[in-house]
Amino acid sequence: MIINLFDDKEEEKEPEDIKIEEPEEGAEEASEEEGAGQEAEEKAPEDRKAKEKETKAEEPKKEEAPKKKEKKKKKDPRDEKIEELNDKHIRLMAEFENFRKRTDKEKEMMFETGAKSVIEKILPVVDNFERALGMAGTSAEDGEKKDPFMEGMEMVYKQLMTELENIDVKPIEAVGKPFDPDLHNAVMQEESEEYESGTVAKELQKGYTYRGSVVRHSMVSVVQ
Repeated sequence: MIINLFDDKEEEKEPEDIKIEEPEEGAEEASEEEGAGQEAEEKAPEDRKAKEKETKAEEPKKEEAPKKKEKKKKKDPRDEKIEELNDKHIRLMAEFENFRKRTDKEKEMMFETGAKSVIEKILPVVDNFERALGMAGTSAEDGEKKDPFMEGMEMVYKQLMTELENIDVKPIEAVGKPFDPDLHNAVMQEESEEYESGTVAKELQKGYTYRGSVVRHSMVSVVQ
C-alpha cells in the first residue's frame, strides 16, 4: 500500500492564462501614417522626375505652335506673284470693258449728231419738192394734163420720203393736235370754229424727228 507523503493541502497549481497584448488603435494608425510618409518620400523624387520630363516634353510643343503659325502666314512668293498678276488682269479687263462701253456710246452719239446734221440739210430739199408738187397739183385740177417731168419729180419725192422713213425719220403730226412746245413752234394765232383753243389749226412748215428726238420743230398756227 502506497502512502501519500505529501500534504493534501498542497493543491495542484492551475496553469496561468497567457495574456496576448493587442496593439492600441492609435499606435496602428501612427505606424500606418509613418509607412505612408516613407512611401511618399520614396515616391516624391520619382514624381518630380516624371513632372520634369513632362514639362520638357511640353516646352518644345509650345515652341512648335508659333512656328506653325508663322509658316501659315508666310506665302510662297510664286503664289503671291500669281495673285498679283490675276489682280492686274481683272483690273485691265474691267478698264477695257468700261472703255469699250464709253467708245460705243461716243460713236453712237457722233453718228446721231452726224445723221441729224445731214437730215437738217436734206429737209429744205424735201420742202421744195412738196411746194413744187403742190403747184403741179393745182394746175392739174384746172384741167391741164400732168407734165411727165412733174410725174418723175413726184416719184423721186416718194422714194426720198421712203428712204428717210427707213432710217427712222418721221414727220411730226401737227394739225388738229394740242399744242406741244416740245414738238411745235407757234409763230401766229388765229380764230377757228373748227378747233378748240390751244389746238394747232395750220402747219406752215413740217417738222421731223429722228429716232424719237426732234430734228426740226413744226412751224404752226395755234387757235386762240
